Amino acid sequence: MVATSVGVTASVPYRRSTGSARGEARRAQLLELVTEDLAQNGLVDFSLRRAARAAGTTHKVLLYHFDGVEDLLGQAMRLLRARRLESVLAVTVSGDTLAAKVDSMWPVLMDDASGLRVIDQAIGLAMHDPQRYAHLARDASDQYRGPLLAMCPDGWTERRKQEVAEMILATMRGFLMEWRTVGDSVRIQDGLAALVRAVQREEDAG
Repeated sequence: MVATSVGVTASVPYRRSTGSARGEARRAQLLELVTEDLAQNGLVDFSLRRAARAAGTTHKVLLYHFDGVEDLLGQAMRLLRARRLESVLAVTVSGDTLAAKVDSMWPVLMDDASGLRVIDQAIGLAMHDPQRYAHLARDASDQYRGPLLAMCPDGWTERRKQEVAEMILATMRGFLMEWRTVGDSVRIQDGLAALVRAVQREEDAG
């Protein structure tokens, strides 16, 4: 579970660093260091003080650059998801069918080489405490939905793109949760094959 006790209240009115090129550069540097810590060590016991240790600074400095621990966590997760999306998009070719693109995503999504398991842990945290952390799941959906919509055939209506993108997103998320918790790769591959066929049928329907 993410720890939120940082020794100070999240409402301490520290001045934000936005608007200054130097401040933005420092903020990006701190975010990168905290993100690397999350990728390596996961969400368990994440706190502002742990983040400060990882960044080699103090929690007061982090509160100057970020709006509390949940803001910092959310931004770090967005950065990790952006890395995953970059890897996913790298294996999808513009001339491929949507079904082929969906099929090519799975090996990238289940790759833990860069510590991206924490992205899926965040979904579990959102389910455990939705009042505080549902934004992690919403942010993930918003971040993934755009590229999925862009992969849909140009001739489809916006409604149809939304429907198919949502089907892919929700099903892939379910596969990831199954993979992380059960690890039955054979059944997941069967499910993935069924998803690919469903997407192909949508494309064949024109």
